[in-house]
Amino acid sequence: MGAPLTEMAIDKIRGLIINGDLPPGARLPPEQELASQLGSSRNTTREAVRALVTARVLDVRRGDGTYVTSLRPELLLEGIGFAVELMQDDSTLELVEVRKALEPAVTELAAERIDEAGLAQLRHHLGLMRAAESDTERLVAHDQDFHDTVATAARNPTMASMLRGISSRSLRARVWRGILEEDAGMRTVAEHEAIYAALVAGDAAVARAAALVHVATTERFLRRVLG
Repeated sequence: MGAPLTEMAIDKIRGLIINGDLPPGARLPPEQELASQLGSSRNTTREAVRALVTARVLDVRRGDGTYVTSLRPELLLEGIGFAVELMQDDSTLELVEVRKALEPAVTELAAERIDEAGLAQLRHHLGLMRAAESDTERLVAHDQDFHDTVATAARNPTMASMLRGISSRSLRARVWRGILEEDAGMRTVAEHEAIYAALVAGDAAVARAAALVHVATTERFLRRVLG
């Protein structure tokens, strides 16, 4: 019976947050008072709070109390990356397919919204990628920095957080491709140069297409490797 009771308490706390009774940054009542408000035991209330802390909905500040977090998407969606790390290898293609849907959309928005500072960062990361063309691990690290900059430039934290969350598995896929295909480094740099050129031009349609080509390259490689 413990789990259902805890789930009920979690739902009630979520309801208080959704209804605005506990807005972002609000301090929760003391445990006994909260338990009475929820109609739960102190132990059940404690378990519910612990679960919501893990989900980044609540934050326990020792000696101060428990607070509702900012509830920003980049905070709440951190769990996606953790879940992705636990997924089995037979889910890799599914993750790449999700990335194939998100990456072009994020890049399209970036083409419309990126500023000069963002373009300067991309030029920096692109230069580091060219210098690391034959070093797969360094190349992939700079590749990730490039895409993080594009995601930030899209100015859609929810979409960017989702994309970052699913990128870790496809990140490894890019490493595999670099190890198994000799000219992968050169082609990866060329694909990023195409994305950068479209962003400089502010051409959303071309930026979307360039990003789609880039992710599709990884997808084709994985389909060959996984048979």
